Amino acid sequence: MSEPLEIPRAARAFVDFAALLRANGIAVAPEQTTSFLAAIGLLGPRSLEDIRRAGLATLAPSPERRAVYDALFRIHFLGGDALEGARESDETLRVQEESRGEDEPLFADEVNESGQAATRAEAVVERRFNQAGGDALRRLAREASRRLPLRRGHRRMRARRGPFADLKRTLRESARNDGELLRLSRLKRRPRPRKLLVLIDVSGSMKERTDENLALSHALTQAAPLVETFTFGTRLTRVTRALRLKRREQALRAAGGIVSDWDGGTRIGDALQAFLAVPRFAGYARGAAVVVISDGLERGDVAAMRDAAAKLSRRAWRFDWLTPLATSRAFTPQTAGLTAIRPFVDEMTAGGSSAAIVAHILSLRARRTA
Repeated sequence: MSEPLEIPRAARAFVDFAALLRANGIAVAPEQTTSFLAAIGLLGPRSLEDIRRAGLATLAPSPERRAVYDALFRIHFLGGDALEGARESDETLRVQEESRGEDEPLFADEVNESGQAATRAEAVVERRFNQAGGDALRRLAREASRRLPLRRGHRRMRARRGPFADLKRTLRESARNDGELLRLSRLKRRPRPRKLLVLIDVSGSMKERTDENLALSHALTQAAPLVETFTFGTRLTRVTRALRLKRREQALRAAGGIVSDWDGGTRIGDALQAFLAVPRFAGYARGAAVVVISDGLERGDVAAMRDAAAKLSRRAWRFDWLTPLATSRAFTPQTAGLTAIRPFVDEMTAGGSSAAIVAHILSLRARRTA
């Protein structure tokens, strides 16, 4: 009986790296591992960057798992240096979008496992969602079409009373009555759905609410045509495209693969500043009903948070902050972040349950801009 072939000592590190990728959910076939080894032999790598690129070409991680690949590469081949790289880049908040696999440092040396305290440290993980739902989401799906806010469109429609005269229709009716003008027909601007922008805090201090908040935003995206959703913690991530998938489980699973800073630190000001710094993103807020779901426990620069809130309030039709810290109508902000932004927020109210959030969103049409 033939003995199994022993892996050469020089190749063990590369084979073990392929096994590490498989253990972390990145599918790697044996043929890909062989191609990886062959590519390294052909390249005669001069640096770790050559090895990393050879792995990208042969092991082929999906774009949304590219950041995980890079983190595992640093951990496997660099050891402790990976954590140092994460600490060096900790001051830079990154913007992530669907279908983009940026090369980004992932792991921080401080992980907020309890989810009870706010921190600046970045913890990058992949999330598995619970089956969130209930009467609140069914109510949102049922009533959204008739209760979400509207705006006046540019197109006009017939009306009994309106600021514009419908001359074509008036002349046609006059021709039918031998030139006699009996009534002046009127026009008004056709109502259109107003844009909704939802910014969801996915940091450790909001850990208990993250699943339900994402499920609620998915229901809102399915019920309304102009909804944009972003998550923020130590990064800003656009998840709109993922939430447009019809099945909730599939949509949340897709969002879980895009967002990489679940249950990590809290840098609200940096996230909002990053949102405003991208012209296309900032355009989503213009004339929109902006709803931020966050406890406001800022661990970064409160001045940056205040400045971003001021800019958002000037762009938006309405700017509301829903926080689980607000347990009654007489809520008064106590944290430095919420106190700083209070002058720029139209309403700071309860956001500790799906029912409260849905009730607020469905009442936006009846509310005036502060």
